[in-house]
Amino acid sequence: MPDRVVPFYVVCDESYSMADHIGALNDRLGEVHEAVGAEPDVAAGARLCVIGFSGSARIVAPLSPLSRSAGARARPTGAESNFGSAFALLRRTIQSDVEALLADSFEVCRPVVFFLSDGQPTDPAIWPSVHADLTTADWPGAPRMVAFGIGDADAATIGRVGTYRAFMRAGGVTPAQALHEFAGVLATSLVPAGPDHEAVIPGQVPGYTEVTRRFT
Repeated sequence: MPDRVVPFYVVCDESYSMADHIGALNDRLGEVHEAVGAEPDVAAGARLCVIGFSGSARIVAPLSPLSRSAGARARPTGAESNFGSAFALLRRTIQSDVEALLADSFEVCRPVVFFLSDGQPTDPAIWPSVHADLTTADWPGAPRMVAFGIGDADAATIGRVGTYRAFMRAGGVTPAQALHEFAGVLATSLVPAGPDHEAVIPGQVPGYTEVTRRFT
């Protein structure tokens, strides 16, 4: 029986508005690597990719085992928050990654995406259709989207991005605290649970309020 793997993607806003938060985000991602990557048997079923976006999107760290994906750091790269470019790159990357994993005789579970933004999309007329193309049930690679909003992110927008779960930073919680909790959920989810290696994604996250909507 082939080994099962769950591809995880962290998609983070790298616009200038995130400048005050990206250092903390990089620190938290480093802690995730240390906590999960130090347990090779536990993390064997997980692969992690980091994608950053502002006016365009880029792969910060390609999909790889936890032990090999540390070191790459997000950084502010532009003034825009082009959601559509992130979703377009994510779809192409998932397609390529899944094909490569299948070619290596892995059984690939449904990908999971953790999306993080502190602002509103600067391409409001474009991103919804690109997002729909990414999440359509007609595409076998369609991921479970878990969206987190901090700073000036719009709750309705975050709710549309997160097709599985969506969370907004609660009042009185600092961005640093929110990022700490974001990393905690990521670390927990990177340990595939059960015989089907399904990621465990909680319905409640400390420091966040779940956006009310119907998840699929």
